Order: sequence, then C-alpha cells, then structure tokens
Amino acid sequence: MGACKTPPGLIFGGFKAILSPGEGSTRMMESRNRLKTAKRVVIKVGTSTLTHDSGRVDLARMDRLCRAVSDQMNQGRDVVLVTSGAIGVGLARLRMKEKPKEMREKQAVAAVGQCELMSLYSRLFSEYGYVVGQVLLTRGDVEDPQARENARNTFECLLEKEVLPIVNENDTVSTVEILHNGSFGDNDTLSAIVAALVGADLLILLSDIDGLFDRDPRQDPDARLIGFVKRIDDDVAASAGGAGSRRGTGGMKTKIEAARIATSAGVAMVIANGRDPGVIDDILQGHPVGTLFAAQPRVAEAAGEAAALGK
Repeated sequence: MGACKTPPGLIFGGFKAILSPGEGSTRMMESRNRLKTAKRVVIKVGTSTLTHDSGRVDLARMDRLCRAVSDQMNQGRDVVLVTSGAIGVGLARLRMKEKPKEMREKQAVAAVGQCELMSLYSRLFSEYGYVVGQVLLTRGDVEDPQARENARNTFECLLEKEVLPIVNENDTVSTVEILHNGSFGDNDTLSAIVAALVGADLLILLSDIDGLFDRDPRQDPDARLIGFVKRIDDDVAASAGGAGSRRGTGGMKTKIEAARIATSAGVAMVIANGRDPGVIDDILQGHPVGTLFAAQPRVAEAAGEAAALGK
C-alpha cells in the first residue's frame, strides 16, 4: 500500500481529495491524529471479509476480528459491530452453491445464516471475555421516531453494560437488502445510519479493497489510492462504480453513500481492507491506511437524522 501515492490536487468523482499539497497534508495528518482519541467506533465487516472464496466461513479471520475488536474494548472504547454475511453463511451451512432465486428461500437462508453467524460471534467473543447482543433493524425502525429512540436507548444500555451490539438488517422480514434496490440496500448504508444514531466518532468499513482509488484497481494496475477525502460533492455516487464482490452486495458506490451519511452527521469514516483485522488498531493509532473521509461539522440532530435517512 505504501506505493500508492495521492497526487496533489487530485479530483475524482466530483470530490476533492486534497486542495493543495501543504493544506491537504496538514489536514490529513490532523484528521488521522484525531482518530487516536475516538471513544465510540462503529465497525462494519463485509461478507467477503468473513468468508473464503468458496463461500465457507473464514474462522481464522473471524477470530482475529473478534480479538481486534475486544482489544479496542479493553482500551475503554465503545464498539458497535455491523456485520454482513447472514445469507453467505446460510448458504454454506445448507451446502448450497448458489443463492436461491425465490425471495422466500433467500429469507429462509438468511434465517439459518443469522443464527449460525451469531453463534460463531458469541463463542469467539466469549474467549476474550465479552458478551454480545443481537440488534436486527429494518428501515421502519429508524424512520419511526419512537422506534428510533427505542433503538438508540437499547444501544446505550448495551454499551453501558460493556456488551458488544452486533447489528444486521432483519433479512427475514425486510426484502430490501436481499433485492439490493433501495432503502438500506446494503450494510454499508446501515452502518452509517447506526454510526449517526449512536453518535459515533468513527466508522470503519472493512471490505476486500484497500480504499478509494482514482480508477478501478481491478481493471487498471496504475490506479492510485486516495488516502484522504476532505469533502464529498453531490455527484460522487454517479462516478463510484457498481456492485461489489460475488459474495457481497456493497460496492464503492454504496461506500461513498455511507461516507456521505456518516460525515454529514459529524462522523469520520475509513475504508480499509479487512483481510487483516489488525488494521483496526492501525487506524485507531492514526496510521495512514485506507481512505479517510473527514467528518463535517455536526448539524442539528433532526437534520442529521434526515441526512442519515437520505431525506
């Protein structure tokens, strides 16, 4: 990753990574250093990070993830984990090679996978002395004011008790993430909404990519990693590409949308490669890994929630 340099003044996808070499470098260093003091962190892990190419669960990587998260909690940080993988794990558990086409079958697979996923998380985190709590959300849970307040209170109570909230969209009753055609649509968006909801200082998206590039690195070997994004312009989603890996639903476009939601709520966001969960510690030590999206000034709560809901 050290070979990937950000050209001064680079403009990509309608947003400015750096305004000038001096100003950009200083702002980036200040923003990175602020991550060291983040007290509340939301971490989103994608399906491709949790599974092998075969679709089976990568147990070794899950264990490293749980150890890395537990170590942050040992340092006194509040952590919320947003996890994908229910359908992917369900497919592996049921020995299915492909996603079923019928919605009811997809939801049944998600039901099996969510149970298996939480069982794995519970066993692994217990090895490091932590209890987990499952939080399944739908769009309605964050659109309705009373339900949103109930969800916020639940998060606060769990964090006060040093319980790790593990969040996923409720696929057995919500068809949207499965269809991937709007609403939450994916867990990148969900994690940004959760980060805004709980008043996080930082959102970390762990995926199968190193960060945001000026071109698609899968097609262009000369693509350069953008280490810092000061501000996102309105047209960024149109130039961010399409869907992600075969096992997941999120691509760079959804990650940019997540960054828009998080940063507008005053939450910094980092996209990084989750192949080594130790990157979580690197990020929180202020090291220049992945792509950092600078937090914008917090707006009034009502306006922030509207932004988080895409209104």
